[in-house]
Amino acid sequence: MAQCTMVEALNLALDEAMAADDGVMVMGQDVGVNGGVFRVTKGLFERYGHDRVMDTPLAECGIIGTAVGMSVYGLKPVVEIQFSGFTMQAFDQIEQNMARLHNRTMGRFQMRMVLRTPFGGGIRAVEHHSESREAYWAHTPGLKVVIPSGPRNARALLASAIDDPDPVIFYEPKAVYRAFREDVPEQRETMPIGVAEIVRPGKDLTLISYGAMMRPAREAVEDLADEHGLDVELIDLLTVSPMDTATLCDSVSRTGRCVIVHEGHRTCGIASEIIARLNETAFEYLEAPIRRLTAYDIPFPYFQTEQHFLPDADDIVEAVRETMAWE
Repeated sequence: MAQCTMVEALNLALDEAMAADDGVMVMGQDVGVNGGVFRVTKGLFERYGHDRVMDTPLAECGIIGTAVGMSVYGLKPVVEIQFSGFTMQAFDQIEQNMARLHNRTMGRFQMRMVLRTPFGGGIRAVEHHSESREAYWAHTPGLKVVIPSGPRNARALLASAIDDPDPVIFYEPKAVYRAFREDVPEQRETMPIGVAEIVRPGKDLTLISYGAMMRPAREAVEDLADEHGLDVELIDLLTVSPMDTATLCDSVSRTGRCVIVHEGHRTCGIASEIIARLNETAFEYLEAPIRRLTAYDIPFPYFQTEQHFLPDADDIVEAVRETMAWE
């Protein structure tokens, strides 16, 4: 096994997919000569040339529209939008064509394409560079929404997304890009889309999170065990849509209590959907109200106050302890 950062692991997944299938193409602003704004596509231009690693104009709607056309003709484009906030400039193409064309043509055309984009806070970027708008795409029929949390599952999930017959929004938590290294197998590895992972089994409470928030969640779980004697089950959602309702409900049915953590806005966020599903299928097992710990319903703040906007390990510990104390 090799020790990789998430950036290196994603680059490896792209390289493996392009080597195995001539139909896989990478396209986006600065992905070629410069290797992408975060260098995820570094070296691919030199290996595969400008016909398969395409620098595009700064025109997100045009980039996605072109990729849709490529998919119709049997190619497998992997598009990079530099920051997730700029997917809004391509909203029409994503919602009207990328998500709908397979259904609109009654299955005649498949949309085998992946939209990769860094998202979330944690690196002191400015507005439109730090949003967490995954709920938009989870609400859109026809799209799969995948969010890795570390190098190994990022490499495996991106491989699965490229193989998938449906269009995939692949959100990459940029706070994790170079935050740590992890063992990544030398052989190609995939993970099923739509399956959550029980990172740590437990019996007292279910803690659900995804993306960059998995790091403070892990820290909080260890603190809760060491300092407070609580045995918390930690679940990494990994796929926002389709959501693995069965794993979540099975866990909460066993623990009776649940806290959900994400850095997206609170109102109509992913936590709201999880709570609704748990209420529908596991309500009789609940021993306390489900708690959600999220960002605030305001635009992402400038870096001076970023640390107050995002949940951290201390916030999670407090939310868990309050949920455990409820009677």
